Amino acid sequence: MVGAVIVHNHTIIGEGYTSAYGGNHAEVNAIKSVADKSLLQEATLYVTLEPCSHFGKTPPCSALIISHKIPNVVIGCVDDNPKVAGKGIKKLRASGCHVIVGVLEEDCKEHHKRFFTFHNKKRPYIILKWAETTDAFIAPKHKDENKPVWITNEISRQLVHKWRAEEQAILVGTNTVIKDNPSLTVRDYSGNNPIRVVLDRNSLLSKAYAIFNNEAETITFKDHDAKAICNHLYKENINSIIIEGGSKTLQMFIDENLWDEARVFTGNILFKEGVKAPKLYGEIVSTETINNDTLRIYSNT
Repeated sequence: MVGAVIVHNHTIIGEGYTSAYGGNHAEVNAIKSVADKSLLQEATLYVTLEPCSHFGKTPPCSALIISHKIPNVVIGCVDDNPKVAGKGIKKLRASGCHVIVGVLEEDCKEHHKRFFTFHNKKRPYIILKWAETTDAFIAPKHKDENKPVWITNEISRQLVHKWRAEEQAILVGTNTVIKDNPSLTVRDYSGNNPIRVVLDRNSLLSKAYAIFNNEAETITFKDHDAKAICNHLYKENINSIIIEGGSKTLQMFIDENLWDEARVFTGNILFKEGVKAPKLYGEIVSTETINNDTLRIYSNT
């Protein structure tokens, strides 16, 4: 999601961010929000990503900036999309606009990491997520009911629902659906439900499972490897996804080195036996305590 701010005489006179897919871009919304359009001719537009220069779902933003005669544009980072890739900057400069590129560039690249991963690596930005016990199990050996056995506390689980609302899709394997019957929706947080992706290689799942209810869209794949799954997700135009389980599915993405970050909870509980947690090798970038739970964020370096 691109962000844009318009400043006149050290005062913000307009701001906007990208609408839902197919809607207005940040620059369009920012310009629309300016009450007195005559001020635009003396203003500076700050934007996190290079303004587009081509016709897609919407007209090019660079042309709109030029038409309003905005004299100064400050850009966080260049758009790697081959349809743009410096062309928007070139068009603005050719019109006489003063353009500065690379302000807070690393922050902007971090903010747009899903976008850049999708265009450069031809796959979604992949977040691995699981909860494990103190003795490194993610599920008990035996269960009496087809529902989750909670390892973490309610606050940690609410945080997971917040994460779901922030990503485009969520994925689980067949065994997770059979054993836990999850709905994979945003129940404890305000936001949109992600697209649900389920791996059902042997057609074992009936429509009676909660993952097939009408609360969110569900896509079924029969692929046996992470690369093929990523190719399908790319074709479905999915920019980001959380892999939530189970252990074999998570380990598959780890072993094929198809992940960007991992969010691992350790709960204050012991199983002594059960399903072992995935084995992950990555750099721990942050550690946080949530009541009695520990949350570690890993980066795939």
